[in-house]
Parts: sequence; structure tokens; C-alpha cells
Amino acid sequence: MPKPPARSVPAPHTVEFIGSFPGRPPEATGPEVAFAGRSNVGKSSAINVVLGQKSAARVSKTPGRTQSINLFDVQHAKARFTLVDLPGYGFAKVPDEIQHRWKGAIERYLRDREALRLVIVLVDARHPPQQLDLDLIRGLQLAEIPCQVVATKVDKLPRSKAKGMLTKLARGLGMPAVLGLSSLDRTGVDALREVLLKAVRDRS
Repeated sequence: MPKPPARSVPAPHTVEFIGSFPGRPPEATGPEVAFAGRSNVGKSSAINVVLGQKSAARVSKTPGRTQSINLFDVQHAKARFTLVDLPGYGFAKVPDEIQHRWKGAIERYLRDREALRLVIVLVDARHPPQQLDLDLIRGLQLAEIPCQVVATKVDKLPRSKAKGMLTKLARGLGMPAVLGLSSLDRTGVDALREVLLKAVRDRS
């Protein structure tokens, strides 16, 4: 599991929305980090808290709200990179045709994006490993794309159970560790920022 930073990691200086792309996004200009997860896992809230923004990514209670690949230019004191918000997968109440289109867009992006340095796979801390998450992680591993699993909504778990649940998730997903995150009490925010910065600095 990533160790908590010795001190807080500041939010980026600036975050600019590049655009929303239903198909192939424009060519990368620098290292990229992508956020992926099932619909309604709290992806937009996770992105906003990590970026130190209130509404960089649109937060909605309706699963499947993110329907395109959204790009954000992130400038930090230690690095500059692009954060990629991928459409949520599974359980969204949308027609199968749209689900297939999203799946194709996600797969093309993950397959073709040479600038991709890391994929943050978001799962819900309250639930056991899901097959869709396992499929994504295995696909990333086969493609030799680094990934970090982050369990959202850890504030919904009793503190006495949170650590054990993260351990079970890591074991079930075949990962060395899972990082807990809460967009409400900011648990794990500094650690996740450090993971992102390390990924883009190490291979930029």
C-alpha cells in the first residue's frame, strides 16, 4: 500500500478543462493519468478532491453521467500532466448501444495511448470485488499498463472495519494493496496525489 506522505501534498496550481471527446481524444502533449470505475462509484468526487476543485468533474447521482472521455490539463509545482476521466462502466441505466460505444472508447484509449502512465481503478470500499473490476485490472496487467486500485467512500465504513475491507479487496482483486479514499473527510487524498505525481515524474 502506498505510504502516507510525511506531509500534506498540495493541490495543483491550476486545472483547465481541455474538452470532452465522445470518440478519439486529441494527441497527448505530455504524460497522462486516467481514472476508471463502475458507474456511481464516486469517480467525479474523487477527481475533484484530488485536484482540489469543487466542480472540475461533474458530480451526479445518476449513474452514467460521464458519457465522453474528459481531459484536464493539470499544472502542479512538481509536474504537469493530463488527467483523463473515462466513462463509467456497468450498471448505468443507458441503452446497450451506448454502453457498447463507451466500452469501445475506453478500450481504444487504453490500448493506443502511449502517453498513459497510470490508471486509477476506483472501486466501492463497501462492496466485495466485482467481476467488471477484475476484468479491467486483468486487461491492464496483460497490456502492462500500471494501475492503482483506490477504494472510494471509506468514510461509510466503521474505522474498525476499514483496514480489513481494504485488505480483502486487495486480495480479491489480485493487487498488492488498495488505497482508501474519502471525498468527504479527505482520507487518502495526500497519498493519492503522491501516487499520481510519482507516476508522471518517473516516466515523463
